[in-house]
Amino acid sequence: MPHFGALEAGGAKMVCVVANAQGKILERTSVPFRIPETTMPELLNFFRGKGVAAMGVACFGPVDLDRSSPTYGAIQSSPKLDWRGFPILRRFEEALGVPVGIDTDVNAAALGEAVWGCTRSVSDSIYVTVDAGIGLGIIINGRPHHGMLHPEGGHIFMDRRADDPMVCGVCPYHPNCLEGLASEPAIERRWGRRAEELAECTAVWEMEAYYIAQALCSYIMVISPERIVLGGSVMRQEQMLPLVRKEVRRQLRGYIQGKGLDNLDEYIVPVSLGGDQGVLGAVKLAMDAYAERGGLL
Repeated sequence: MPHFGALEAGGAKMVCVVANAQGKILERTSVPFRIPETTMPELLNFFRGKGVAAMGVACFGPVDLDRSSPTYGAIQSSPKLDWRGFPILRRFEEALGVPVGIDTDVNAAALGEAVWGCTRSVSDSIYVTVDAGIGLGIIINGRPHHGMLHPEGGHIFMDRRADDPMVCGVCPYHPNCLEGLASEPAIERRWGRRAEELAECTAVWEMEAYYIAQALCSYIMVISPERIVLGGSVMRQEQMLPLVRKEVRRQLRGYIQGKGLDNLDEYIVPVSLGGDQGVLGAVKLAMDAYAERGGLL
């Protein structure tokens, strides 16, 4: 049976694995996030000689996912300036000589949950990560949604809460988007302390829940997902899921009833793959790239 290489390229580290078609991780390493000239040789050295049949890349964005584009598979207007324009897909194809699949890191996380995790039983789901940034992955009919580019759900505009003490959000592009108001840097700017130091401060997490729930209500209205998965460091605060569920119910005001909304404990759920949802999604991207070239799984 073929083995597959997978990379989850995040903001702090690069997670590399070799896995089989059942999603079992056989080998793993992580590489510190640095400039491409330093990081890429380490990534390629890990995969060389492993006999992988294909690669999957779950990459921070924005990424060009238009297969007809001359810059397909390249990182675009990333705030990680050293990586802007970097052709990450092409570098793997040229170095390893195998087919490569690519998607955003958050779309890959949504895909990992859809194939091996808590959204296997539904065809349409979303994955939201609340961390240093906020991202949205969308699965429609079992496949990641791209559209014009790919979802950028962290940058939808918010109605500010009246008692929010922060004058302007932290996003350099938008003064009132979700990421600018509810990411980890937003928490630190608003309250003057890091999120992990504020676990006992109820006001912090009630405000977080207000903004996250507002975004979820918008996603529910527009995408109509059958299940919502919440991940990221902020969602590891144990009080967050109950607060978000309560706030979603309050903000929806009974407009949509039945379906999953009659049991929010099963509709809005935590991650189920122990932090491996992104890299396992990248394994699935590799498997799909392999199958597209006629490989047998």
